[in-house]
Amino acid sequence: MPKSVETEIVLRRAEVGDVSIFYREAGRREHPTILLLHGFPTSSHQFRHLIPRLADRYHVVAPDLPGFGFTTAPAGFDYGFASLATTIEAFTDVIGLARYAIYVFDYGAPVGLRLAMARPGAITAIISQNGNAYEEGLSDGWAPTRAYWADPSPANREAMRTMFTLETTRWQYTHGAPDETQVEPEGYWLDYALMSRPGVAEIQLRLIADYASNVALYPRIHQYFRERQPPLLAVWGDKDPFFLPAGAEAFRRDLPGAEVCFLDTGHFALETHAREIADHMLDFLDRRLS
Repeated sequence: MPKSVETEIVLRRAEVGDVSIFYREAGRREHPTILLLHGFPTSSHQFRHLIPRLADRYHVVAPDLPGFGFTTAPAGFDYGFASLATTIEAFTDVIGLARYAIYVFDYGAPVGLRLAMARPGAITAIISQNGNAYEEGLSDGWAPTRAYWADPSPANREAMRTMFTLETTRWQYTHGAPDETQVEPEGYWLDYALMSRPGVAEIQLRLIADYASNVALYPRIHQYFRERQPPLLAVWGDKDPFFLPAGAEAFRRDLPGAEVCFLDTGHFALETHAREIADHMLDFLDRRLS
């Protein structure tokens, strides 16, 4: 069956100052917008199965963050999470997004939640898919990264480079999946190929070092939740080796109305449960945005 106009994904670029942001877009602009923010080590490619399931009823936009995918930035760009958030904020202005829900995954969470705090009136709802905002959500798997934060020695810095290998990238995709043979290999191969480009490892090392700033920001994020009470759905792969189910449950501490559901899969839940995640999202957004 051919795609409808609404579900067809269109590939675009937006010039945001001297950053050229590659993004995917689908759906009618008069429909409510969902801004999809990906994580490490991937790109908007991770939403390839989700976007068509949303686009009949929603306008969907998925940019590649600077340092990822096919977005390009000049030499000297500040690869920190505050800068990524400022760039995405400017991106929403360039393409004319005034109000939107945000879907945040992994690195997309500190980017999206910074955006939400900067423009609370723009945010209609938050969907967090393994996008952490609480200390208890951080697993013991963060120990080497915490060691790097505490002591950015050459040895600890070199230890972080294992995150960029094909073996580790594949493991991030398949760990916890109910049937890893059903995880499409092109996802982790594309991520590995893009991370292997000259200079990208250094960008990623800067972001890993700066992730400590996100943890330090948690109290301000919690204050934003308490004061603004944004509608929030946490849909979580419960076998995630990085972000524990406790991180999803913790949203209810500051957002009593938060809806939390768990899926029998890992960190890259969209690879195995795109239909289920889309169903949860559509039910949640249809109720909260109607």
